[in-house]
Amino acid sequence: MDYYGSQMSRLIEQLSSLPGIGGKSAQRLAFHIIHMPKERVEQLSRTILEARNNVRYCSRCCTLTDQEVCPICSDPARDQKTIMVVENTRDLAAYEKTGKYEGVYHVLHGAISPMLGIGPSDIRLKELMQRLQGEVEEVIIATNSSLEGETTAMYISKLIKPTGIKVSRIASGVPVGGDLEYIDEVTLLRALEGRTEL
Repeated sequence: MDYYGSQMSRLIEQLSSLPGIGGKSAQRLAFHIIHMPKERVEQLSRTILEARNNVRYCSRCCTLTDQEVCPICSDPARDQKTIMVVENTRDLAAYEKTGKYEGVYHVLHGAISPMLGIGPSDIRLKELMQRLQGEVEEVIIATNSSLEGETTAMYISKLIKPTGIKVSRIASGVPVGGDLEYIDEVTLLRALEGRTEL
């Protein structure tokens, strides 16, 4: 039954289509938006449109940025010879919160999953291999401790080993089946410091 009229119902429907937003949360957000000053709503919608139009992949590490090269890759203080491979930009953000990792990243935007029909060519492995043509000394594989993450880690390790570049995997401390974005900074730091060579 339509309690609010078609426009409010459409707003709730659109908000509930976002990941992690159920019907009740969508309803709360819709009421909040309706009660916001009109200028704030316009600013919010402009910001969403600008982000959608201007955010793209970093030409080096494939993270999301509104620049050609992201701030991490363009930072001269970062160790360009150490690359941490993560599944998504949220995992990168989780490691950045530790404040202890000084290298750069490579974002795969997924993990190998034959069950879901995701193969090596469906994630950003080609771009990673191109980066390894430069002066890279170590690749830290920080994929999730899931079946897909482990499969991806082993595949990457087999690709890189013949190049002579050191390949390591983050240590346990990250629970099996856990997603990096939900893990606290201390656990992530322990996993990074206790990484092992593959």
